[in-house]
Amino acid sequence: MTSDKTKVIESSEKDETIPTEMKAWEVVKPGPLDANPSPLKFTTKPVPTPKRGEVLVHIIACGVCHTDLHVTEGDLPVHQEHVTPGHEIVGKVVKNGPGTSRFELGDRIGVPWLRWTCGVCEYCRAGKENLCPNSLYTGWDHDGGYAEYVTVPEGFAYRIPERFDSMTAAPLLCAGIIGYRAFERANVPAGGRLGLYGFGGSAHLTAQLAMAQGIEVHVLTRGKDAREFALELGAASANGAYDLPPVKLDSAIIYAPVGDIVPKALEALKPGGTLAMAGIHSTDLPQLTYTEHIFHEKNLTSVESNTRRDGEEFLTLADRLNIHPEIHEYPLAKADEALKYVAAGDIKGACVLRVSEG
Repeated sequence: MTSDKTKVIESSEKDETIPTEMKAWEVVKPGPLDANPSPLKFTTKPVPTPKRGEVLVHIIACGVCHTDLHVTEGDLPVHQEHVTPGHEIVGKVVKNGPGTSRFELGDRIGVPWLRWTCGVCEYCRAGKENLCPNSLYTGWDHDGGYAEYVTVPEGFAYRIPERFDSMTAAPLLCAGIIGYRAFERANVPAGGRLGLYGFGGSAHLTAQLAMAQGIEVHVLTRGKDAREFALELGAASANGAYDLPPVKLDSAIIYAPVGDIVPKALEALKPGGTLAMAGIHSTDLPQLTYTEHIFHEKNLTSVESNTRRDGEEFLTLADRLNIHPEIHEYPLAKADEALKYVAAGDIKGACVLRVSEG
C-alpha cells in the first residue's frame, strides 16, 4: 500500500513509485538575484503528468545556465508565471505518456532548451526550426530542471553518450549545443584563429571543440580566474574583455551579454572575418563606425537557439573528441547560490545541480 503522497505506476517491465509532489524552485517575481525578497523560491510542486507524446523524467542533474539568470532577473519576458528554471537536464525515464514509443523505462536521456517546434511553418519545413515563431523552451515556457521531475516531448530529448556521467553531461545540453551552433555561425576557417569573449560554461566547451580541430583560440574575458582557466585548457592568449587580442582574428564569438564589447570584437577581426553573438539577451550595441568596424566585408550575426540536428551533431562530436565540461557541483537546495556564482562572471567551467543519484 502506498501513502497519499505516492502512487504506483504499473508497467510491463517494472513498477516505478512516483511521488505526487516534488521539491522545485520557481521564479516568484523576476528581479535582481540579490534582492530582498529573492525572485526565487524553493517550494513544493505537483509532479507533472506526461501528456500525449511526452515522457516523465526523474532528474539526476541540471546544469545552471546564464539564460536561467535572464529568466530569473527579468531580462527575458515572462512566458509562464512561477516557472521553474533549468534546461540542461539529465535524468531517467520513469513514465511514458500516451502515444510514446521512443524510450524505455530507465533510459537515461537529456532534456534541452528547445522543448517543441510546430513542424509546419516555413522555418521548420526549411530545416531552420530554431527560428520557428511557435517554438517553446524548457525553463521558460514550461517548468524545467531545478526540480526533481520534468516532462519532455520524446522527439526533443537526446540520448546521452555512455562516455559521460550525468553530472558531466548536463552542461553539454545547452552550453555545449549553443556553443556549437555559435561556432558554426562564426565561420571559423580550418586552422584559423578564434576569439571567445566571455569564458563561462559555453565558451570553455567551444574552446575545447575548436582546439581539438586545430583552431588557435584567444580568450577575452573580465574574470582573472576565467583567464587562468583558459590558459590551462590551452588557449593561445587570455586578456581582458575590452582588450585587443595579440593577433588579428578570423572569427569571434561573444558569449557575454554585453553589447559594448561588439566594437572591440569587430575591430579585432581580419578583413572578411565573422563575429557571432551567442546570447539570447544582450545589452544594446553602441554606435558603430562603418569604416572602422564593418568595412572590409566583416560580418556580424546573431545565434538563435538551435536545431535538433545541431544537438545530435554536437553530442556525437563531444563523444568522439572527448570534450568534458569542468563542473562545480551544488545540491538542488542551493540553486540560488549557483546562479549567483554564474552572475559573478568569473566562473571556471559550469555549475551543475545534483538532484538525485544516477
